[in-house]
Amino acid sequence: MHVALRMDDTLRRAALLYPEVESVIEGERSWTYRQFQEEVHQLARVMTRMGVEKGDRVAVLSPNTAAMLQLFYACFQLGAVVVPLNTRLLPHDYLYIIEHAEAKLFFADDELIPLVEPIVESLTTVTSFVVMPVDGRPATRDGWESYSDLLAAESTEPCINEIAETDLATILYTSGTTGKPKGVMHSHRTLYFNMQNTMFHLGANDSDVLLHTLPIFHVNGWGTPFSFTAVGAKHVMLRKIDPPLIHSLMKKEGVTVACMAPTVLNMLINEPRFVEDKTTGPMRVVIAGSAPPTAFVRTVEQQLGWEFLQVYGMTECAPLITVSPIKHHLLQESEEKRFRMKAKAGIPMHNVEIRVVDDEDRDVPKDGESIGEVIARGNMVMEGYWKQSEATAAAIVNGWYHTGDMATVDAEGYIDIVDRKKDIIISGGENISSIEVEGLLYEHPGILEAAVISVPHEKWGEVPYAIVVLRPGTILDGDELDRFCREKMAAFKCPKGFSIVNELPKTASGKIRKVELRQPFWQEKGKLVN
Repeated sequence: MHVALRMDDTLRRAALLYPEVESVIEGERSWTYRQFQEEVHQLARVMTRMGVEKGDRVAVLSPNTAAMLQLFYACFQLGAVVVPLNTRLLPHDYLYIIEHAEAKLFFADDELIPLVEPIVESLTTVTSFVVMPVDGRPATRDGWESYSDLLAAESTEPCINEIAETDLATILYTSGTTGKPKGVMHSHRTLYFNMQNTMFHLGANDSDVLLHTLPIFHVNGWGTPFSFTAVGAKHVMLRKIDPPLIHSLMKKEGVTVACMAPTVLNMLINEPRFVEDKTTGPMRVVIAGSAPPTAFVRTVEQQLGWEFLQVYGMTECAPLITVSPIKHHLLQESEEKRFRMKAKAGIPMHNVEIRVVDDEDRDVPKDGESIGEVIARGNMVMEGYWKQSEATAAAIVNGWYHTGDMATVDAEGYIDIVDRKKDIIISGGENISSIEVEGLLYEHPGILEAAVISVPHEKWGEVPYAIVVLRPGTILDGDELDRFCREKMAAFKCPKGFSIVNELPKTASGKIRKVELRQPFWQEKGKLVN
C-alpha cells in the first residue's frame, strides 16, 4: 500500500487526538487544536476563492505568529507552495524574490507592511494582498484585504486537495554564494522526513511546550512547527527576541524546548533573570551554527540547568542532518571531553548518509584531523533550485549534495565543522554571501578591489569585514564606506569594519587568498570586533 506523505497530516493527527488541548499561544490569545484546524480550513477556502490552485506560490512576510503557521497548513492542504520571506531584507530583495517565485498571493504581517510598501505596485504576479493580524488582533490596511475578516466569512468545512508527496510544499530563498538568492525547493516528502527526524532526535512528545525563538521563515523553523504539532505539543509564539519576555514566557508556560541561533542563547546566558530566577523543570535548547566553545556548553548545562543539543544542517537539507548526543558507551568520558563532543556537529541523523571526502571523492581517514568536504544524501535533500537547473547540477553530484563545508570525522563518526568551502558568513543565525557584499562594494567608484571575510564577534559569533584597495588618487575612510553600504544593503549584511590596504594577497592564478586575510583575526579569538 502506498499512501502519500503529506505535511498537513501532522495537524490532522493532532486535531484528531488532541482536539481540546491548547495548540498555540500568541499574546493573550490561545487556540485548541480543533479551533486551530477550523481556521486553517477557513483559510484554505479563502485562498481557493482567490484562485489559488495546486502548485501556485504564496508569499508570506511575518514574524512567528499563529496566522503564519495557519498559512503553512492551508497551503499544504491545497497543494500550494509557501514562500516565506526573511523579515530583515530590503525592498528590492522582496521584489526580486516575489517576482522570481511568481507568487500569486502575498500575505504580510501588519507591522511589516512598511518594509514592502515601496515595491507593492511593482509586483506583477500577485493578484491579492492580505494583511495579517498582530497578536491575534485584526488589522486593516488600504489596498489590502483583512485576514481576520476573510476567515470570518468562510465555512470551517475541510478544504483539502489531492496531492503527491513529491509535489512542492515550500520554496526557501537563500543567498548562497552568489549575488542573487536561490530558491530551495522542498516537497512534502523532503519536509516529512526532516519532520520525523526532528521528532525522533529532539524527543518531541505531547507534554512539550515549544517556544518559537527561531524564526519560522528560517527553513520552516527547522521543521519544529510540524514535528511538535504532530505529537500534540503546545506552541508559544514569539514575535521578536526579548530576553526578559523569553524568561517570563518560559516561567508562565512551562517551556520545555526551544531552538535558536548561538547569539540568541548568548543573550539569555547574559540575562540576569536566568541566574536570579532559574526556570524549573526539564528544558532542552537546540543550537545550530558555528561550533560553540566547550565553555559555552558548560555554562548552558551547569548555570542554566538546560540540556544542550547541537545540530547541523542547511536549507538544502530541510535542514537538519546531524545531531550531537553522547553515545552511551562514552558517558564515562571526562566532563570536558563530553562537553567538547556536544559542541561538534555530531553524528548523522536517521535516514541520512554523510561522508567527508577529499577532492578526489575519497573518504578522509576517521582520525579527527584529516579535513574534507561534507556531502550528504537522503530523502530530506531538496528537489533542486527553483528555475536554476545549472545551480542544482553543481550542488547535487552523483546523487550526493555537496555542502561546501569542510570538516573532520573521528573514529566514533562525530563530524566537526572546521571551515566553510564557500565564503558564507553566518552572523546571528543569518547567512551572508561575501560575494554579494563584495559586488555592492565594487559599485563604489573609488574601490579597485574588495574582499569580504568573516571575523569573530562577541555577540553575533562572526560578522562581515571588508578589506579594500582604493583606486589611485581616491581618499576614503571607514565612515564613508559604512554609509555607502547601508544605503545599498540590509544592515545585517553591511561590513562591521573596514581596512584599506595597498594590495590584496593573491594566488598564482589571481584568486584572492581569503584564508590569509582571515588568519590574523581568528588566531586570537580574544580580539573581538565590537
